[in-house]
Formats: sequence, structure tokens, C-alpha cells
Amino acid sequence: MKTASSCQFVPQDVQQHGLPLIHVQDVSCVFEGKEDVKAVDNVSTGIEENKITAIIGASGSGKSTLLKLIYGLIEPSTGEVRYRGWLVPTRKDKLIPGHDAMKMVSQSFDDLNLYAKVWDNVASQLSNINLTYKKEKTEETLQKLQISHLAQKRVADLSGGERQRVAISRALVNDPEVLLMDEPFNQVDAAFRDALQHDIKQIVAETGLTVILVSHDPAEVLAMADRLIVMKDGQIIDQGEPKQVYFHPQHAYTAQLLAKSNILSKEEAEVLGVTLENKTETAQIAVHQEDVSLNKSDNSSFRILDIKFRGMHYEYIAGNDDVSVRAVHFGKPNMAIGDSVDIQIGRHISFKA
Repeated sequence: MKTASSCQFVPQDVQQHGLPLIHVQDVSCVFEGKEDVKAVDNVSTGIEENKITAIIGASGSGKSTLLKLIYGLIEPSTGEVRYRGWLVPTRKDKLIPGHDAMKMVSQSFDDLNLYAKVWDNVASQLSNINLTYKKEKTEETLQKLQISHLAQKRVADLSGGERQRVAISRALVNDPEVLLMDEPFNQVDAAFRDALQHDIKQIVAETGLTVILVSHDPAEVLAMADRLIVMKDGQIIDQGEPKQVYFHPQHAYTAQLLAKSNILSKEEAEVLGVTLENKTETAQIAVHQEDVSLNKSDNSSFRILDIKFRGMHYEYIAGNDDVSVRAVHFGKPNMAIGDSVDIQIGRHISFKA
């Protein structure tokens, strides 16, 4: 990576019109070392204004690197990132990296002063030119994130979820146009995630803020995001509205990531009685757990192999020596390990070789 220049530099650029708010075109990022690592590999996408976009994928998929490329913390090895048609400046272009219209909240809360009060952490982002405005704006921001009651507490004395709200307040107090968040729910207790997600969605609705967040757990963002970007090995393999991506994934990886789907070979699918329309072209099929039905039977070759308690539901694992599938069951278990069952496959998704 190139080091930051010692003086402010405005790159020569021409604004391009007709693009989405953030336009990522053919972007790659290679980290040089003993062995070069291509963290992002020829990625193109667009981020819509006033929406929540979630970048999801397993650890090491390139999602956090893409977030930093969008913000301008990292210079692309190839390609370009544009904001409102203008190139996003990077470390080589300005002394303090990061686009002026954007704010980023890291998962480690690096910007927070742990030994200062919540109020001071947020108010410190505003100038002292107008003290009345500074006081009112700080109060308003703390109220939006539901942490006014924590104003006089030290950040060091807060829980992970409370610190996350302080970090977001600190980022939002100057009214950025784009908020970027790296694993924002990592340190938030499961019981409080829904409340934080609701507050973020409310802020987007009220202010027109654009949010881009990274998550390794799709369950955290499936109900929150307006759009999903799915990454694997540095590439975007799926993107679109959450329902579209969930029910019509373009890749088996996406089906497994979003729905913990059963991924079967065409031979395994045929054992289960699935009819394949294009057998020669089919490499794998995905069957979401909710599309598997199990019924007791006296003469089936399939058995209940295991039953797992998953909190709000049970997971049945059924099959034989040739194939096994997972099915979701709500309510008390109505079968036991070893029971003979018929397996019926409903909706399934075929993937080409």
C-alpha cells in the first residue's frame, strides 16, 4: 500500500453522471507480502441512497476490505470507487483518510475514549463555535440512539452493546450522508440486537442516511437490510433484495449461508426422489430446511438419525447410508431417533456445473 502524502491533494477528476450513490467498478485489492493476497477480486456493485446495504460472507471473504475501499481507507489495486460520480480520495490523495461525507464505525471501537464520559465522547466531534447548538445536537443524537441516560457514565463502564451505541452516536452527530459499520452487532447481546437494528432503521427513515454494514451472520441482517451483497473468496457471487437472494440464490454457498440449506449432489437428490429438469447441467441442488417434510412410515429406508434442539425449533436429521437432510420442526418432537420416515422434498434450487 502507498503511504499518505504529506500535503492535501485534490485528484484531477471529472464527475460521472447516471451512477448510483456509490459506484464500485472492477475493483481489486492486493496486499503485497511474501505471498500476495488478493483480498478483493474484480468487484463491481452499486450502493443505493437512503438504503441499508449489508455485505455478508464468511471470515476472509473480503467484505471488510471492500468496506474500507468504499470509505477510502485503502487504495484499489485496480478499478475505481465513485461517490456521487466523483472518485473517492484515498490515502495518497489526502492527509486524513476517509471520505468527508462518510463515517465508519469499527468493530473494535478504536475512536472511543474509554475514560471519558459518553457525553464528552459524542460532543467532542462538534466545534465550540456555537455551544448552544453543540449541546442541543449532542442531546438529540443521544436520544436517537436511546442512550441519554448514559450521558454521564464513562465508556469503560458500559457493556459492549452500549459502547456500540456510543460509537454510532459519535459517528452520526455531524450528520454524515453515509454510515459504514464493520460487524456492528458482534458485541451486542442477542436480546438487544433487534432494538439496535430498529433504531438504525428508524434513523435511516427519518434522515435519509445511507448505511453499509458488514456481517458474517446473515441472520443479523436478513430482516434489516434493503439489499444484500454476498462475498466469497474476494468476489461478489450474489446481490439483490433479501427475499430474492434467499429464495433464488445464484450459488450454493449463498443458500447455505442464508438458509443453512441442504446442499446435495444430483445423485443424492435422485435418492430422495427429486426430479431434475436438466440433469446433465445440474451440479448441485439446494433444499431449504423448511422445504423438507418428514412423516412416520413403516416401510421406508430412511430413518431419523439425530434430533438437535435449536431454541425456538428442533432440527431433525434424516436419511440413510446414501444421503441425509436436515429439516426444521416447531413444537415438541413427534418422532424419535431411529424412527422410520418418508422424506418429501418440496421446493428446490438447481445449480449448474
